[in-house]
Amino acid sequence: MSVLSPRKSWLGLLLGSAAFFSAATVQAAEPVLQTEQSDVVTLKPYSPHTILVEDAVYTHNKDGRVDVVDADRGVLLGMVQAAYNPNVVLTPDASHFYVGETTWERGNRGARNDLLAEYDAQTLKLTADEKLPSRALVTPKRNNLAISADGARVYVYQMSPANAVEVVDTKEHKVTHTVEIPGCALAYAWGNAGFSSLCGDGTLSNVSIEADGKASVTHSTAFFEPDKDGIFEQSPSVAKDGATYFISYSGKVYPTTLSANSVVQPAWSLQEGAGLKPASDATAPFEVTWRPGGWQMSALHKEAHELYVLMHRGTFWTHKDAGTEVWVYNTDTHKRIRRMPLKVASTMVGITQDAAPLMFTADEEGNFFISDARTGKLLRTMKGLGTSLIFTVAPGEG
Repeated sequence: MSVLSPRKSWLGLLLGSAAFFSAATVQAAEPVLQTEQSDVVTLKPYSPHTILVEDAVYTHNKDGRVDVVDADRGVLLGMVQAAYNPNVVLTPDASHFYVGETTWERGNRGARNDLLAEYDAQTLKLTADEKLPSRALVTPKRNNLAISADGARVYVYQMSPANAVEVVDTKEHKVTHTVEIPGCALAYAWGNAGFSSLCGDGTLSNVSIEADGKASVTHSTAFFEPDKDGIFEQSPSVAKDGATYFISYSGKVYPTTLSANSVVQPAWSLQEGAGLKPASDATAPFEVTWRPGGWQMSALHKEAHELYVLMHRGTFWTHKDAGTEVWVYNTDTHKRIRRMPLKVASTMVGITQDAAPLMFTADEEGNFFISDARTGKLLRTMKGLGTSLIFTVAPGEG
C-alpha cells in the first residue's frame, strides 16, 4: 500500500483540473455551423426524359400534386400543388404546364373555385390562374383536360349542370367557349382548333372552333356498344394528327383519326394479335383470359408505331385491375411484338417519345418504377414518390 504525499496529491488535483478546463475550452471553441440559406433553383429545359407525374393523393386528396421527375437519374426535381381530382397537360414545347384543380374557400366548404393554373416548367412559378365556370370532379383521367397541338387552347371537361367543354385561350387566359356535348364526355384534342368526345350511344361528338369563333359540332356513326363492350376513356390520343387508339374492355382496338369528320377503322383484337382467341364481352362475362385493365392502362409511342397495354388475367368486369404484364403491339401489323412481365402489378403505364424510350409503372404504395421500354428491364426505382400515382406526361406526346 502506497500513500501519496500531500505535495503529490495537490499536483495531481491541479493537473486533473487543468485537463478538465482544457477539454471544456476545446469543446466551447467548436465552430458554429452556418445557418441554412434559402435559394431559388431554375430547372434545365426539359429533356425527353423529364416527365410530369400525377399524384391524386387519395388518402387526403385535397393535397393532390404534380411531380417533376428526372427519369434518367430517378430524381424528384420539384412539385406543385394540384388540389382535388386534378389533371395536368404539358405544352408542346414543354415550357409550361397547366393544372386543372378545385378548391373551397374554407377548405371543405364555402365558395367553390374551379381553376386552371399555368406554371413555368423550369421555375415552377405560377404564371396564370384562370377561374373556370366549372370542371368535372371525377377520378383524374388524362382526357378530363386536353391541349391543342399548338398549345393555344386548353379544353376542360365539365358537368355543371350538363356535359360541356370549356375552351380556354392560353394567350389571353380566358374562357372563349362553353360547348355543350349532351350525352358525351371528355376531350380528345386534334389539330389546333378541335376536339372530340366519347358519347353514350357509341358515337363520337366532334367539335371544330371555326375562324369566325363559332363552334360547330358533328357526330360520327356508332362504332361500339357501350352496354356490351365499353371503351376505356384513357385510350391514347395524339393531338398533332388526331391519331387515337380507342381500346375496349374486351381488348378490341379501334384505330381512329379524329377530325371534324372522324374516321374509325375496323377493330382488331389484342388477344388475336398475341395468338389467342378474342376475349368475350359482357354477354359472356365470366370467361377468364388475358384482358386490358388499370387506370392509365395504355400508352402510345407514335413514331415507333408501338402501343403499350397493361394486361392481366380476369373476367370481363376486371377492367380496373392492375396489369401484371405489358404487351407491346405494332400498330400497323396489329401483332404483339413484346411481352414484358412486371415484378410488381401496376395500374399505370407511361412511355417517353424519344428513340431510347423509358417505360413507367407504379404500385399501390406509391413506388415509381423506371424501365427500358425496349426490353422491360427495370433500371431504377423511386421509393415512395407519391401516394396515388395515376399517370405520367412526357414531352412530345401531343
